[in-house]
Amino acid sequence: MPSSPPPPKASPPSFSAQEFRSALGMFATGVTIVTARTATGELVGLTANSFNSVSLNPPLVLWSLARAAGSMPALSTGSHYAINILAADQKALAERFATKGVKRWAGVEFSEGVAGAPLLAGAAATFECFNRSRYEEGDHVIFVGEVERCHHAAGASPLLFHGGRFYTEHAL
Repeated sequence: MPSSPPPPKASPPSFSAQEFRSALGMFATGVTIVTARTATGELVGLTANSFNSVSLNPPLVLWSLARAAGSMPALSTGSHYAINILAADQKALAERFATKGVKRWAGVEFSEGVAGAPLLAGAAATFECFNRSRYEEGDHVIFVGEVERCHHAAGASPLLFHGGRFYTEHAL
């Protein structure tokens, strides 16, 4: 029986990592803080702008996290997490949860969500997710969450990120 030819592979990139990062920065995104609780009750949270919808039925969302992230063990093994879409006035919170070596949770107001995942006060929207599946790709892990509960603040303006800077929305 003849063997089939090997599948095609991508060509090596013709650009630097910095060029790739700059090009990605041209895509404006919302800003989220992904939150969870470890098995021992410790709070976990990090800023992420890699959030996207996947499916309406069942309700699925995705986000990604660097494999080397310190919160990877808690988020990859826990049953639940919350994705908090930040409001325009939460820039300082986004910066704090993106900074290493700071007390991220000091003075942060939140309520308990599914399985203890923190829901940040003042968020434009929250998605309480069951940790449905994970896919390892490159230097990141893609998390797919099945949304068990969601809420949004009607009329809230989201915090946006573009080209390495924060913005607020303005209708055209």
